[in-house]
Parts: sequence; C-alpha cells; structure tokens
Amino acid sequence: MALREDMEKQGKWLFRWRSYLPLLGIPVFIVAIKQSGLLEKKFGDSVSDIWGTCAIIISFLGLVVRGITVGYAPRGTSGRNTKTQVAETLNTTGMYSISRNPLYLGNFIIVLGITLFIQVWWLALLVWFGFWLYYERIIFTEEEFLRDKFKDQFIRWAEKTPIVIPRFRNWQKPELSFSLKTVCRREFSTFFSIAATFFFLEILTNFFTQNRLGVRYSWVIFFIVSLGIYLVFFILKKKTKLLNIPGR
Repeated sequence: MALREDMEKQGKWLFRWRSYLPLLGIPVFIVAIKQSGLLEKKFGDSVSDIWGTCAIIISFLGLVVRGITVGYAPRGTSGRNTKTQVAETLNTTGMYSISRNPLYLGNFIIVLGITLFIQVWWLALLVWFGFWLYYERIIFTEEEFLRDKFKDQFIRWAEKTPIVIPRFRNWQKPELSFSLKTVCRREFSTFFSIAATFFFLEILTNFFTQNRLGVRYSWVIFFIVSLGIYLVFFILKKKTKLLNIPGR
C-alpha cells in the first residue's frame, strides 16, 4: 500500500475513534501524577496554586478558540461526526481564514493546560508529540476528502491558510453573525469535560503525592457549579428547542 493511501486509512480509523482513543493514555497520566507536585515541593503551595490556576485558564482559552470557531460556523461544518467525513460547504472565513484546523488548535491548547497542571516535563513532551502524530493523520484524511469535494476552492484556501498555527493577518470577517446559543449547544460538554478533568486530577494528585483522598472546598464548588451548568444545557438541548438556530 502506498504511503498516501496508508496514511489516509490510518486517519479514517483515528477519526472514527478519536473521542475514545485518548483514554488509552490514562495509565501514562497516572504514572506522571505520581511524580507531580514539583513546584509545591520547591516553592510552596502559593506558587503551585498560581501555576495550577494559569494551567486551568490556558485550557479554558482553548475552549474559547473552539467557541469562536463554532459560533460563526454554518450547519454542515465543524461537526462532531465520527463515522464519515461531512462538509456541506467549505468554511474559509472567521477562524478558518487564519487556520485550517481551529478546532484542533483549541484542543491542543486544552491539552496543553492539562499537561502543565501536572507539572511533569516528560509528560508534556510525550503528549505534544503524540498530539502531533495523532492529528497529522486525521488532518490528512480530512483534507483528502475536502480536496476531492471542493477541488480548486480547497487548493486556493490551503495555499494561503496555515494547517494549525494561526496567521492572524489573514482574518476575514465571518459570513454569519456570532451565535452564543450555538456555542452553548455544541460546547457545553467540552466545558464540563475540562472542569471534570481538572477536578479529578486534583484528587489524584493529592492521593498519590500527599496520601490523602480529598480536595479543598473551592474545588468541590468548582465541580458542582460546572456540573450544574452542564445539566442545565443538557436538558435545554435534549428537551427544548431554545438553543436551536436555523442554518446552524
């Protein structure tokens, strides 16, 4: 099998299972968590807390990138489909005018914050390398699909738009107005996933480094509020049409 076909085959498989494959990295994270707490040991709780807060902010900035992307996206683009590639139109404005894969850029920033929170240098390097290897094949497969469907339009867009790292001077005003309802409908689960990940990382870090099972009240409040927000938007999405926007 030629390299191009082999990469496309791998990309299709990774694309289909991309929501579950990261779970295979949990054992690696547990090993890293056992080595975490470097800043706390050297500089005390205050420095460690500041570092952790900055890591959380970084991850939520990744969510902001995703939110801006989907908030301007028309129906049939920027989807969560897993079985097959879907693209009713080629989106080349807004976030897609500065990066061909802004959702993956957002994902990378989210993962960056999570790895920084753990404070283990080798985990950051391993995750970043795995992220690049993982998404390289998915992006290749997606772009093969877009090239076949949109032909010259895709080629012109790809020639001037970076794969991931944004080129801000390329910004083109989105064709649609920003829809906060669309962001809430499509990204509330991502929001809760980030919040829950940090909450349980804090529990595991305390367990493996301090031999205690528990977290401060601020963490409990953070988790409860995040869970409440998730449940509200889950109900709104499943039981009402309040978050539905025509053409989104």
